[in-house]
Amino acid sequence: MSKPRSRNFKNAAYAHLAEVGKALSSPARLEILELLAQAPRTVELLAGEIDQSVANTSHHLQALKRAQLVTTERDGLHVVYSIAGSDVAGLLVHLHEVAAQHIAGLEKLTREFFDDPAGLEPIDRDTLLERLRARDVTLLDVRPEQEFAEGHLPGALSVPLPLLEARLGELPRDRTIVAYCRGPFCTLSAEAVRRLRALGFDARRSDVSVHSLDAVGVPA
Repeated sequence: MSKPRSRNFKNAAYAHLAEVGKALSSPARLEILELLAQAPRTVELLAGEIDQSVANTSHHLQALKRAQLVTTERDGLHVVYSIAGSDVAGLLVHLHEVAAQHIAGLEKLTREFFDDPAGLEPIDRDTLLERLRARDVTLLDVRPEQEFAEGHLPGALSVPLPLLEARLGELPRDRTIVAYCRGPFCTLSAEAVRRLRALGFDARRSDVSVHSLDAVGVPA
């Protein structure tokens, strides 16, 4: 007896969903997607950032491409990889949120890494939005310039972490500085806050990203 048509449909539909799940089932691929959500990159650049060989990184990228989560474009001798759409970046944000809510080990790991008396506990999303609307904080984007150029939060000042000390004169000492980078696992903002607080600035970090913060109502 043949299977009902509805069963064949469900089997095929869930098989397609499983392709996406399989592509996401690698820590390296998740980190690659998070980086590509910031800006396009070549395989060579990605390999250096995720601390893997070019061959391994290329293998991960091909898996993501088969699941249609990334796209490619040739630039001379190089192939540039991009995230397939803002919805893929949104999927990563939701994955972060679900894991943080349901996996106690992740919450403990994150808390212990950022647990520091120097104010590294992040300002939560709602408080940040409220303070941005009140214009009583300076929002600092400490990602590389290319990532800032691809997209950033309204009103943010771009000061890449390696240039922080050289550009201290641009930062206010009479208001709180909130540094952000790529999301909850990005350490650039934490390092920026450590440096700024050591130099006497009132600095806090935020674990939001350009994809996780609803910018509606945030002043430019």
